[in-house]
Amino acid sequence: MVIRMRHTKGKRNRVRSHHALKKTRFGVCARCGVSARPHTMCANCGYYRGRKVVDVLAKMNKKDRKKKEKELDNESRNKS
Repeated sequence: MVIRMRHTKGKRNRVRSHHALKKTRFGVCARCGVSARPHTMCANCGYYRGRKVVDVLAKMNKKDRKKKEKELDNESRNKS
């Protein structure tokens, strides 16, 4: 089949100009200060909009849990 109405290079490029990917924007967690995606829970502390949603320490082993508790405690002290 032969293309009947061919698009020009300009038309093709104008269409493709809107196909570019945009950078993802990150917000800052109000509790721990780590960058987090908007409208999602913070993966670091488990809080969303000032409310605890998930206990991130529950599934960690004892060694990692101690380390994380210490880290979160230091972050909360530095923020105050």
